[in-house]
Amino acid sequence: MGPCIRTGHQSGSLNNKEPPVTVTAPLTYRSTPSPLHATLLAGTVPLFLGGLLSDIAYFQTYQIQWSNFAAWLIAGGLVFCGLALLFALVNLLRAERKAGRPALYFLLLLVTWVLGLVNAFEHAKDAWATMPWGLVLSVIVTLLSCATTWVGLTNLRSGGAK
Repeated sequence: MGPCIRTGHQSGSLNNKEPPVTVTAPLTYRSTPSPLHATLLAGTVPLFLGGLLSDIAYFQTYQIQWSNFAAWLIAGGLVFCGLALLFALVNLLRAERKAGRPALYFLLLLVTWVLGLVNAFEHAKDAWATMPWGLVLSVIVTLLSCATTWVGLTNLRSGGAK
């Protein structure tokens, strides 16, 4: 049951023994992600982008430390993406209508996380062995992360709110 608002006795009533009027508002879900969900979702973009930029720097300089930076940034992006994925799953389970935008958002986030995991496994190899597939996967994951964040932060609906 939704929140109840007590309005007291009806005005103009001569009988003071009437029960108070209770108004019940229907339960609606948020039309946007919670602040924590939005922070986790938005945090994936700079982490995966940093991994991509580190991969580009490694590709141009062959300094092994750039590959290490990329691996750590991708791991951080996976943590943020995984936690945002949990929020998206809860949103999807709470949604009255499972198809549409909540399902699209969840699937995009799931694909981003899975490809990010594959990218992390690719970066677990020797630095020289990560090229060129590590760079290609970083480009794909970064673009997916941007698209997912766009879908997730623009009018994500999980319930009956219009």
